[in-house]
Amino acid sequence: MSKSSRKSIVASFGLLSAELENKLASDQHPATPIPSAGKRVGAGVIGATHRAIGEIRSERDQLKALIESGGGAIRELDPSLIDPSPYPDRLPDDDETNFEAFKRSIETEGQKVPVQVRKHPSSPDRYQIVYGHRRWLAAKQLGRPVRAIEVEISDLDLVLAQGIENASRQDLTWIERALFASRMDGAGIKPRYIYAALSIEDAELARMRNVYRIVPADVIEAIGRAPKIGRPRWLDLAKAVATDPATLDSIRAALQRKIDGAESSDQRFQRVLKTIKPTANQGVEPIPISDGSGTRLGGLMVSPKEVRLLAQGSLGIEFLRFVEAELPGLAERFARQREQENP
Repeated sequence: MSKSSRKSIVASFGLLSAELENKLASDQHPATPIPSAGKRVGAGVIGATHRAIGEIRSERDQLKALIESGGGAIRELDPSLIDPSPYPDRLPDDDETNFEAFKRSIETEGQKVPVQVRKHPSSPDRYQIVYGHRRWLAAKQLGRPVRAIEVEISDLDLVLAQGIENASRQDLTWIERALFASRMDGAGIKPRYIYAALSIEDAELARMRNVYRIVPADVIEAIGRAPKIGRPRWLDLAKAVATDPATLDSIRAALQRKIDGAESSDQRFQRVLKTIKPTANQGVEPIPISDGSGTRLGGLMVSPKEVRLLAQGSLGIEFLRFVEAELPGLAERFARQREQENP
């Protein structure tokens, strides 16, 4: 990737209006020559990532305001001639209610913000989406042309352009953002650009890598976007897989198993986690603890990682308090015994 001079987000995402570019250039970079507007322009996205995400957001808002006012070189394309980005940033949604509401708003109010497309690299008569997949899908389902802006953009710049756009989106789940980071990673995007594109720091990218480099993409996609499953539980899943890679067979088998009734992606995740990380007491009978008269006080549960002392009834709770009070003395006796055995 070349180190081009810094450009505004307007130039980076396809020059939509010479008027806005001139304004931004005069305010920020007066010595920078301004390219002429046209239907297809270069998109130096990499240069834009050197600047703060806040600045990029500000310029994007100006860009959208210009578009909504009718400015820019916007075309109407047949949505059937457009293919999704080769780097998808969304997983299938369990609930189509939000999308249906979004589609209805486009049907009644029209498509205010155009999608961004590029010529398909291997099919001259087709296009690929840079961003705006939901608007494209809504137009396609409604059977109407999609308003679009065409730009010239490389694969690497395309994936980074999506990342910058995603930085302001609140509806992407943690795993969707992590999966998109993995696609930028796989496309050869340098970490500093991934940080800028997703508005994250190196520690967060490291956590994402701990998941997407261990849990295969097909497993993540089969689970889905899991909106209620945050980073800690995805890390738990990755840790379980890293400890025993053979669990992937169990995970895939669980995901292929048919479940009666509708199942959300959150529920699929929980089912997968239970498959490979059963609860501590699953299938384990506690060792009974009784006093001299045979009265049950509780039970002892032993696993490879922990020991649990369970109380039964009020007498059992009293016994637990007794054990707690005796623990310091037991620890001292244990230490003395070890000294005698290992002088």
